[in-house]
Amino acid sequence: MTFMLWAVALGMTITAVWRFPALRSGNTMQRALWACSAAFAATVWCRVPQVKHALDNSPVTDLSALLKYVTSLVAILAALRYITAAYGEPSGDSDRHVAVSRRISHVAHTCALVALVALVALFFTAVDRSHPSIDFADAQAGSLGGSLFLTIQYTYLGVAAGTCCYQWARASRRAEKRVLKVGLALMATAMAIYTVYPVLRTVTTWFPPDVSAVTMRTVADSVSVTVAFLWAAGAAVPSTIAISTRWTTWRTLRKLHPLWSELMSVFPHHALQQPGSKVIESLRCVPSLDVRLDRRTQEIADGVEQLRHHASPELLSVAEDLAESHEDPGAAAEAYWIRAAQQSERSGRRSAVPSRKLREKPLTSYVSEANWLMRVVSVPVSEDVVRMLHERAGEPPIDAEPALRVAAGAATFQR
Repeated sequence: MTFMLWAVALGMTITAVWRFPALRSGNTMQRALWACSAAFAATVWCRVPQVKHALDNSPVTDLSALLKYVTSLVAILAALRYITAAYGEPSGDSDRHVAVSRRISHVAHTCALVALVALVALFFTAVDRSHPSIDFADAQAGSLGGSLFLTIQYTYLGVAAGTCCYQWARASRRAEKRVLKVGLALMATAMAIYTVYPVLRTVTTWFPPDVSAVTMRTVADSVSVTVAFLWAAGAAVPSTIAISTRWTTWRTLRKLHPLWSELMSVFPHHALQQPGSKVIESLRCVPSLDVRLDRRTQEIADGVEQLRHHASPELLSVAEDLAESHEDPGAAAEAYWIRAAQQSERSGRRSAVPSRKLREKPLTSYVSEANWLMRVVSVPVSEDVVRMLHERAGEPPIDAEPALRVAAGAATFQR
């Protein structure tokens, strides 16, 4: 159990540090998630044996108990705030649950302040803390001051957690994205445990069972670890998917870089930003990855369009025939056509009339366009294949005035 407490405490702390930049933004949801992560982390840290021993043997006996109860209260408040921020403002009668959620959150914040003052007052006046306890709730069971202290804490915790459970379960059923549905379901499960556990703990406070303090401590730690793990997993699911998406976009940009760089060096007037090396492109922070990928697919499409002036009329048909035996014939045909047209351009060959366009593809977004281009650039095209293409399709005539054309393109780009 000690290992699990350390692991969950460190994991929650890393999550809180990772989300710390949210404090500088105006996004209420992100701020609430950070507050919830930080408060849950503090709650679990108070249960780590080494930390608990240090706090309990400080000038304030059983300080770990007070801190863990206060931080769990803060965590639940932040969770309620997250729900309110996620729902936003009610827009009509159909959003009655949104208005109810906002009223509950407002009442919860008011009650939290009263509960916090009451807990601190009872802790320092009515609770027997003559010596550090193994399990605070078990040690206070049966005493009037301690039982009242724990009843206030567990009642507030159970009601607030029950509200979070209901709202998150409802939001999970209504969520359109599967990722968000799973994340909210995990968080709702965590709050369901925190709804049932306080009820049982309150009963054992007033009617102490014949169980050792070590057993009660193990049960309490197991519940806290489980709740923290489920909540962290639920909150992290959408973020993990977002990180995975960013990583995939970054890799796609790197793999498309050679083709994009080659095309934009020949047709610079189509590039909004001149290409650099792979290292420089990998370190760019502005614009964002998705914007760069959108722009890059458009620029590659524009460059490929210009290659039609450097391809013979029969080149596409020959490329399609040659690619029939390939496992991805459509992508292979386009890769063959592009490489052959690029070689014609480097040789100064140009058709008076552009060749016919590449076949239309049912691509509805820049992501699908990028995925198609990834298939194209993954096809190896050897010099022998390019030579065979030109032998079968012929080549455009050599452009008599390449220098004038390049100069005109450069002038257009400067304008």
